[in-house]
Amino acid sequence: MRPVPRWGKIGCVALEWVALAVWVGGMIVLSGAVIPAVFNTFGGQDSGGMFLTKAFEGYQRFVIGAGAILGVAAWLRWWSRDPVIAVGRTEMGVLVVMVMIAGLIITVLHPYAAELQTLAFATKDEAAKKAALENFFHVLMPIRSLYMVNLILGLILIGIKAKQSIDQGGRLP
Repeated sequence: MRPVPRWGKIGCVALEWVALAVWVGGMIVLSGAVIPAVFNTFGGQDSGGMFLTKAFEGYQRFVIGAGAILGVAAWLRWWSRDPVIAVGRTEMGVLVVMVMIAGLIITVLHPYAAELQTLAFATKDEAAKKAALENFFHVLMPIRSLYMVNLILGLILIGIKAKQSIDQGGRLP
C-alpha cells in the first residue's frame, strides 16, 4: 500500500462523484428537458436541430473532462493499492466501455452526423432534402442508442460506487 493522505482519498472519491454527476446528469437533462423543450419551442426542425447539435457538442466537452477525471482518479486509486478505495475489475470494465463509447461518438459518429445534418439543411430541393434527412436520421439512431447505453452504464457505475461506499461503512480510515 502506498501512502495517500486522507484528504487525497476524499478528494479523489468526491471528484469521481462529481464527474459521474456531470456525465449521467447531463444526459438526463438533455434527454428529459432540453430535447423536448427545443422541439416544442423552436420554430422549425432546422433551427431546433442545429441548436441540439451545439448542445450535444457542449455536453461532449463535459464528458471528455469527466472521463479524464474518472480515469485519473481510477489510476490514483489503483496506484495507492489501498483496499478502502480499491478499483474493482467490474468498475474498471464499465468505465473503459463508457469511455470507448463516448470516444466513438465524439470522434467518429457525431462529426459525421453533423456533416449530414448541415448538408440536409442546406439542400433546397424537397426530394433531395427528404433523402438527405433520411440519411441523417439513419446515422442519428445508433448515436442515440449509444448515448442511452452510456447513460445506463453510468448508472451502473454509480451503483457500483454506492455499493463500495456502503460496504466500507461510508468511512475512510
